[in-house]
Amino acid sequence: MNAVPPSSPSGGNFFRQFIELSSPYWNSEEKLKVRGMTVLLVVLTVAQVASPILINLWSKQLFNALEQRNLDQFLAMILALAGILSFAMAVTATHMVVKRRIQVGWRQWLTKRLLDNWMSEGRHYQLAYLPGEHDNPDGRIAEDIRLATEAAIDLAHSLLYSFLLLASFTQILWTLSGVLQVTVLGDQWDVPGHMVFISFVYAGAGTTAALLIGRPLVKAANKRQTNEANFRFGLVRVRENSESIALMHGETDERRRLRNLFTGVITAWDRQTSALARVFLFSSGYSVLATGFPILITAPRYITGSITLGELMQIAQAFQQMTAALSWPVDNLSRAAEWKASVERVLSLQNALEDLDQDLTCMEDGRICLSKTDLPVLAFRNLCIANPDGTVVVSGLEAEIVQGEKVLIAGDPGGSVKLFKVVSGLWPWGAGRIDLPGDGAIAFLPERPYIPIGSLRGVLSYPSDPETYTVEEYGAVLRRVGLGHLEARLRQQTAWEQILTAAEQQVMGFARLLLRRPDWIFLEHATSSLSPQAEEEMMHLVELELPHATVMTIGHNPSLDAFHQRKLTLETSANGPAFLRETSLKPEDRRRRMTPLDLRHWLIHPLRRAGEKPRD
Repeated sequence: MNAVPPSSPSGGNFFRQFIELSSPYWNSEEKLKVRGMTVLLVVLTVAQVASPILINLWSKQLFNALEQRNLDQFLAMILALAGILSFAMAVTATHMVVKRRIQVGWRQWLTKRLLDNWMSEGRHYQLAYLPGEHDNPDGRIAEDIRLATEAAIDLAHSLLYSFLLLASFTQILWTLSGVLQVTVLGDQWDVPGHMVFISFVYAGAGTTAALLIGRPLVKAANKRQTNEANFRFGLVRVRENSESIALMHGETDERRRLRNLFTGVITAWDRQTSALARVFLFSSGYSVLATGFPILITAPRYITGSITLGELMQIAQAFQQMTAALSWPVDNLSRAAEWKASVERVLSLQNALEDLDQDLTCMEDGRICLSKTDLPVLAFRNLCIANPDGTVVVSGLEAEIVQGEKVLIAGDPGGSVKLFKVVSGLWPWGAGRIDLPGDGAIAFLPERPYIPIGSLRGVLSYPSDPETYTVEEYGAVLRRVGLGHLEARLRQQTAWEQILTAAEQQVMGFARLLLRRPDWIFLEHATSSLSPQAEEEMMHLVELELPHATVMTIGHNPSLDAFHQRKLTLETSANGPAFLRETSLKPEDRRRRMTPLDLRHWLIHPLRRAGEKPRD
């Protein structure tokens, strides 16, 4: 029952996995628009290549005019340059707009796809229990997808541009090079297009050297992005738990923790800087040398009068364009390293989610099967609950709960909570089967209800839309649970988690139950922050408002016995794992229940329930 680490992209399957993940964007619902923009981008890239070709031809005519001191031709070249500039500016601007639209569209599509997979059926929760390199999924979705899509388009465009540039200027340089006569061992050889061969040798040597020098850059980029994500996550954790940290005066420890995380960022930055410095040291010298090298090689032909000044400059420019095209790996090494690191992080998350879907199916060994039946019964069939590493927590659990029963779960706290997680489908690790009731809504009320940022209506209706219920229904529910003083603030948009006390947040959970009116209710320490009187009143309210609902409660307060008919206790056996002991709660052992008169008296004095003043 051990969890299997998710696979990670490596080797030859890297590009295959990236294509499988992202290429369906071009077959999506907007495929005609996407494909049309892609074709337009290619056409504009071809038009971009026309600009240096025109400049190359213009340069020949300009320098010939200067050599001949021809003023009329010089003025004509000025007008020609204006036309070339206008064409280049229009093409470049249009190209940028089209490229960015493809980038943001692809990012939007891929983000939605990965976000849907992550935020589905508790996968975001289960993923934290699996080993593998898929930490900080929020950073991978928000940042790495952006880098992966933007850089992919940039690199693809520059690669296509370089290929077209190479094809164009190879022909130009071949023609301009003429035939060079070389004497070898007394024999004379004609070498056509010699500058093309020199360009290939020059660029090949430079590319090989750059790749060897920049090999550590990919690992350095990946390490830096991981440390940056860890630092951001640490900051978010502090913000989310700021009240607890402040009350415990834990700022010193948090500063130390955050400083340690930031030290990792600096260390990764320095490591990447060292790798970049070696690459830039080589590439800067390589690019500067490419400027003067072709002139030095071709100058003897100009001095002997074989070519004109314009042809010399045209050859030099053509050589530079060819070298630039062939040097694509050198020029884009840093960008490609960042792109590959981001893609690997995105693929690691995607692979982890896919492995999670395969690993957690009930057909696998060591997985719990959940199935719905036509009966209004929740049944545990030889249920064994385990941790992801295979350690058994609860074994041999057999029980049936029929609709309308009130059942208290006590004993081993870890096993009790995991039992609820199993029923909700969040905890598949173990064996056995659970038969879920086929009809009826199910609601889980955790110890700390989630309080989203927004209006109080949104807090009460979560996870439903705020428009699901009327203002009158919201107000009635608030008054029923003793929070009528908040009725006037139903539309107020704020961070309610910071305004409501822990007790009020738990009461909000009960208010949600009254709105949703589920048939099956699971309470997980849902009254732990309430006073004994408030706890009793909330349980009475559920009993009065939802008399036909099944209620299963995890709690260790003896007073909860009064609100349940059965008590299932998870006890640790001599062999270690917890087993189930059932107790029937006799009516004479239960406390008196609240009458409608008691409830009306309680609703008139809502603040008496919480025993404290509300916070603004």
